[in-house]
Order: sequence, then C-alpha cells, then structure tokens
Amino acid sequence: MAASPFSNPRPVIKKVLSKQQPEGDGALVRRSIGRPELKELDPFLLLDEFSVTAPAGFPDHPHRGFETVTYMLEGAFTHQDFAGHKGTIKAGDLQWMTAGRGIVHCEMPAKRGRQHGLQLWVNLAAKDKMIEPNYQELEDKDIPKVHKDGVSVSVIAGESMGVKSPVYTRTPTMYLDFKMEPGAILHQAVPDGWNAFVYILEGELNFGSPDGPTIGAHHTVQLGMGDGVSVWNKSKAPCRLVLIGGQPLNEPVAKYGPFVMNTKEQVMEAIRDYQSGKNGFERAAGWQSDPVALE
Repeated sequence: MAASPFSNPRPVIKKVLSKQQPEGDGALVRRSIGRPELKELDPFLLLDEFSVTAPAGFPDHPHRGFETVTYMLEGAFTHQDFAGHKGTIKAGDLQWMTAGRGIVHCEMPAKRGRQHGLQLWVNLAAKDKMIEPNYQELEDKDIPKVHKDGVSVSVIAGESMGVKSPVYTRTPTMYLDFKMEPGAILHQAVPDGWNAFVYILEGELNFGSPDGPTIGAHHTVQLGMGDGVSVWNKSKAPCRLVLIGGQPLNEPVAKYGPFVMNTKEQVMEAIRDYQSGKNGFERAAGWQSDPVALE
C-alpha cells in the first residue's frame, strides 16, 4: 500500500469514543465535539450523532450566535420556527441554519421508527453573531457526489475530488461524507491552518499510514496540523466517515446552553432578550410549534 502523498500529513493527536447520552425530550445522541474530553475545536462547538424515535425529539428551543448544520442519514425530521419557516429534512438532505441574532424552533421526527443523523454547531465570528437568521437547504439530489477508486464522497461543504458544494460558509468550513469500500485509500487535502477532525460512522480505519492507528466506529479523531489527511480501509467491510474542518476564529467563547457569544455579559443579555422577547426574539412570545403528523 502506498504511503501518504502529502509532504506533511496530518497526524492523529486525540481520539475520543462518543457514548450515548440523553438530549432533548427522550432523544439519544453520541456527542463527539462538546464532550468533556473535547469541549470544542475552534470553530466547532458540538457534533451529535442523534438517534430519535417518536414521540422523542427536540421541542421548541432558542439559539443565538452560531449555526446549526443538520444532515440526515436515515428517516426524516420536520423543522419549524417562529418566523413561519417549516420543512422536512429527509435522508441525505442538508439544512444549514444560521441562527444569528435569534431563532426559536423545533426539530421533531416526521416518520415512525428510527430517525438518524448528524448535527454540527459552527461558531460565528463576533461581527456575525447578531446578523439576521438565514437558511441554506439542499436535498440529497442537489448535494454534489463523486465516486472514484472505491471511495465515494458527498460534498456537503467545501471541495473534494474536483467538485464543490454550493453551500456558503460564513465561517470557512469543509464537511465531507466519505464511504470507503474494502481496500480503498482516501487522500484529502485540508487547508493550511484549519482545525480538522474525523467522525467514524461505520467500520474501522487506519490513519496516516497503512500501519497507522486503527480506530473504530463512533470515535472522534482530532487531527494535528498538516496539508492533508490519509485514511486506509484495510478491513473486509465498508466504512463511512465524515471529515470536518474549519478556519479557527481565535475569539473568546462564552456559552450557556443554546446561546454562544464572546462574553458572559453577552450571554446574560441573550437570556434576557429571549425572556423579554426583544432584539431578535420578538416573535418568541406565545409561539408554539404545531404537532407533527408522522408518516
């Protein structure tokens, strides 16, 4: 097996096993970024692999100061917010929500059975924290995909194998969903200076070299600095991973639940704004989501 083609391949500097924990109303998540062992990785605040069966879900709750990126792997979720935005995210679909100065919304199962996906929280720079909320939504058919030499990629954000995602990342971000057949090798460039990590959804993979550490499903693999990452699937089973990288903001982070700002005072202000219905939360007072009819 050939060595990595990168002059400075990114090494594994930490691996964290994501164990199931309760979240929302009866939901289960495997938290990777956001665990005590890896509280954040600038600009990323959280990554959850969620598994939800109705009536569990994530009922009405607020956000301010960052973006939530929901990528469905199986099943479907219905999203509603206090501005009247409503839609269903199905398997393979993406919702990139910029909460900005304030959103109150819910995320609930749209089908019976298991709903499975990933939600990533991307921090916003101080200059962007109070912008107006915005959505970018792509159906599975609109997400660019490439297959080559036993490796398939869905380009959620950024670029891979010569194709680019149409998603605009206010905080520069790459988000790539790879599937690797047995014996396949993946080499992916990562911009210089960006923080990056891998979350393994299925299988076991070797990192850095064919004889590098073997790491299995539900592990978060924090990568050191370098010009790219190399991954080998030496097993006899298919593997799946997401590679996520972003340009660090290098700004202070103050957070309390669904509010992420730069100072404790700004977080307290966000709580007061939400409670009193002002500065972006004017439509929060009295708003309730509609019950979701399951398919």
